[in-house]
Amino acid sequence: MYVQELKPVADSLGLSALVAALPLVIVLVLLGGVRMKAHRAGLIGLLAAALVAWLAYGMPVGQTLSSAAQGAVFGLFPILWIVVNALWVYRMTVRTRHFDILRRSFGRLSDDPRIQALVVAFCFGALLEALAGFGAPVAICSVMLVALGFDPVRAAVVALVANTAPVAFGAMGTPVVTLAQVTGLPLDSVASVVGRQTPLLALVVPLLLVGLVDGRRGLRETWMPALACGVAFAAAQFAASNYVSAQLADIGASLAGAAALVAVPHARRPAAEPVRAAVLTGVRSEDLDQEDPRPEVVRAYAPYALIVVIFSIAQIPAVKDWLAKATRVFDWPFLNVANPDGEPVGGNVFTLPLVSTGGTLVLLAGLCTAVVLGVHARVAVKEWAATVHELRFAILTVTSVLALAYVMNLSGQAATIGHFVAAAGAGLAFLSPVLGWFGVAVSGSDTSANALFGALQVSAARESGLSPELLAAANSSGGVLGKMISPQNLTIACAAVGLAGREGDLLRKVLPWSAGLLLIMCLIVVGQSSPVLEWMLP
Repeated sequence: MYVQELKPVADSLGLSALVAALPLVIVLVLLGGVRMKAHRAGLIGLLAAALVAWLAYGMPVGQTLSSAAQGAVFGLFPILWIVVNALWVYRMTVRTRHFDILRRSFGRLSDDPRIQALVVAFCFGALLEALAGFGAPVAICSVMLVALGFDPVRAAVVALVANTAPVAFGAMGTPVVTLAQVTGLPLDSVASVVGRQTPLLALVVPLLLVGLVDGRRGLRETWMPALACGVAFAAAQFAASNYVSAQLADIGASLAGAAALVAVPHARRPAAEPVRAAVLTGVRSEDLDQEDPRPEVVRAYAPYALIVVIFSIAQIPAVKDWLAKATRVFDWPFLNVANPDGEPVGGNVFTLPLVSTGGTLVLLAGLCTAVVLGVHARVAVKEWAATVHELRFAILTVTSVLALAYVMNLSGQAATIGHFVAAAGAGLAFLSPVLGWFGVAVSGSDTSANALFGALQVSAARESGLSPELLAAANSSGGVLGKMISPQNLTIACAAVGLAGREGDLLRKVLPWSAGLLLIMCLIVVGQSSPVLEWMLP
């Protein structure tokens, strides 16, 4: 048995924390300073974490390698299993041109560019985030807005800012699932607290988007549909994350927001010509006025409807219990770790949800989608393989970062840093979202930031007397605001709208909004850690 130590270096907590932080520092410097590719930085960071665990903490080589393997396996299944299958569904809609039909359908919902920004970037972007995440919403929504005639820079900024509120529950709840896994906290508890933080962002973001599109006039003329959209989104996200399922939080929120937006009469009024002239300075796609047969429009919406239906059925208690029977729980080989008190850690046991996991349900929806869209089996398999090839570097990044996180957590490095950081006391509540924000800003992924800093936040919370669930959730909620300034997302946005090399211009435009919303989130967490807003927590 390997027993974790908190002060393995010269019996000093400060020196031990300094050594334990080396893998994180290396990754952040390589990503943010050297601008190295994320998958390479992740592998180097993993090597550093393994060396620290072996040389400084005395963790046997076999157990170090075993903990890294467990993290990599968790990265592949269920995390990337969800992403691959979700993007596979999207690729099939592009292949059959039903995605173009969907884009034209959105364009016909309203003639007002401000409403179009809410429908495409906020509502549909949230649905894409719910299904896939990992940059897909920014790329797809930016292209759709440009096709609607938006100026490329404005389209990219709107897509980046809109991709905030849904991120914590993106890719079928992958970030909060990862957070629960690396911290050992119950998923329902973590998702419940996140669901009492990020909905507050959803109230603000739609108003911010219409302001970005058309300034003060946009706010003055379209505040009502924007507010209705934000309130509906926030209410649905809160309800789903607290009382239904974290996996359905963004799906329900995006659909509720879109329904509320369409229900407001003001949203369907034609846009004034000065608004169109000021906003739509780009070139509209020539096929926007093309009429599509109603059956084809229904088929274009079918993949997303199938996912909603399948996931909803999977939440029925009897069905949920039946699917859970396929889940396998077993002792992870070559791993026998105890915490500093001598108690076995949760990482010794591994849970494999073969059928009940979101990726398998999305795979089922993808098979149904192939039938509905008329995709031949051979073509569907080819598209799935192409999706894996397209995501090959993302797969390497996620598996290496999660392997790094598991080595740090199981060797005791995260606990050492957490005990050291706990000296900040009550100030941790303010700094906690900042740490998540910084992690996502450099890694481009809320999932990665939760894997890197989740256990650290919990360790620090327990030492300082704060709620572990609150600080763990704050890491994810603060992280969503770093996504719009991450180099990865900025590059994706620029490439999507033909602005390659102008990432700096986009950064200058979105950084003030990222910092401003982060300050709001920090104040929310501070309030929730005190009697002022403590009533908000479960």
